[in-house]
Amino acid sequence: MHIHRLEKIWLIFGISMLGLFLTVVGVGAFALGMEPPGDHRHTVDPEKLSTTAPFDKPGLKQIGDQEYEANLVAFAFGYSPDQMEIPLGAKVHFQITSQDVVHGFQVNGTNINMMVVPGEVNRLTYTFTKPGEYLVLCNEYCGAAHEVMMMKIVVK
Repeated sequence: MHIHRLEKIWLIFGISMLGLFLTVVGVGAFALGMEPPGDHRHTVDPEKLSTTAPFDKPGLKQIGDQEYEANLVAFAFGYSPDQMEIPLGAKVHFQITSQDVVHGFQVNGTNINMMVVPGEVNRLTYTFTKPGEYLVLCNEYCGAAHEVMMMKIVVK
C-alpha cells in the first residue's frame, strides 16, 4: 500500500502531537502529583447520612454575625431542606452531599454550581447581595424524574 508523502507528514505530525499531549498530562498527573483542589477533603458514608452530623439535621444554622452554614443533602429527585430563608447580605457556607447518585447544585442567578457526589462533602461560600427567590436546580442527570428536582432559596 502506498501512502502519499504529504499524508505521511500529517500522520507523523498528528501522532507526535498526541504523544506530546499525553506526555504533558502524564507528567502533570503522576510526576508532579497534581490532584483536585482542596486540602480539606471531607468524606461521609452516604448510607449513614441520617445519623451523621451535620447532615442528620439539614438546614441553615447561624455561626456568626451575618454568617451562616447551610447543610444540604441531595437525594433522588429532591433536596433536604426543600426551601431555605437567608438574610440579605449574609455570607453562607454551603456544605452538600448526596445519599444516592451524582447530582448537581446550581443556584440560578448566581455563580453557585457544584457537582454533588455520594460520600463527598462539597463546600462553597457565597454572599447574597440581592433579595429575591433563587431557584436551585440539579444540573446532572440523576434519573427518570430529574426535571422535578429543585429547591428554593429566599433572600430577605
